[in-house]
Amino acid sequence: QVQLVESGGGSVQPGGSLRLSCAASGTIFSRYFMAWYRQAPGKQRELVAGISRLGTTNYADSVKGRFTISRDNAKNTVYLQMNNLKPEDTAVYYCNATSWAGSAYWGQGTQVTVSS
Repeated sequence: QVQLVESGGGSVQPGGSLRLSCAASGTIFSRYFMAWYRQAPGKQRELVAGISRLGTTNYADSVKGRFTISRDNAKNTVYLQMNNLKPEDTAVYYCNATSWAGSAYWGQGTQVTVSS
């Protein structure tokens, strides 16, 4: 069973930065596609950024140039560096792991609030 634990959320002023971490256990981390999603109140969950097993990344248009996803396979951890945060980035951020067979696992989520 794959377990994902997010950390690093919090409150920050517009223009500030946060770094989210997601630690995985119970599996061979390097075999999974990893991603960060977010869900704002009253909105659907949306993909923020993803990273393949080999490090290829993709981003939502709304975060390109501000967010960076990375992974450390030796530490079984995926990161999301978020810079120049905006109020519209406020949401619960979820870590996701998806296997080549399509099995998907989720973390419990971490709140990010951007407000002055």
